[in-house]
Amino acid sequence: MWILHLLPDSAIAWIVNTILIAGAVITVTGFFVKFVPFVNTYRTPVQILGILLLTTGVYFEGGYSTEMAWRERVREVEAKVAQAEKKSQETNVEVVTKFVNRTLIVKEKGQDIVKYLDREVVKNQEVIRFVENCPIPEIIVNTHNAAARNQPLGENK
Repeated sequence: MWILHLLPDSAIAWIVNTILIAGAVITVTGFFVKFVPFVNTYRTPVQILGILLLTTGVYFEGGYSTEMAWRERVREVEAKVAQAEKKSQETNVEVVTKFVNRTLIVKEKGQDIVKYLDREVVKNQEVIRFVENCPIPEIIVNTHNAAARNQPLGENK
């Protein structure tokens, strides 16, 4: 109900309960007024006023209780959203940390590869030095090359 948004919560409860109680009291009074002789003439208008106030009070009470139920649901959802935002911030920090760690590992592996390549170059220089000091016969080189190409020994391309 739009009117409930205009008033503060404490005033809403007080006004709704006052209208509901006043309507109930006036309605009951309207049915028992026939015992008082000088007020008996106003019995019908008092009953109508009491029933109208009681109906209005019940209507406002239903609207007020529905409004309070929705406000409670909103508070619950806001609490869940706050928890989700907090968890999201923690998760974002974890993702950044994991990413930084992965970068460091890649750099370390890259340095290992550079070291490995340096060792291979040194080994190749040692092989060249040994080949110069101890020449390998031509037939062994040709046989090795033919085997690598999967060709018979007589064919050389």
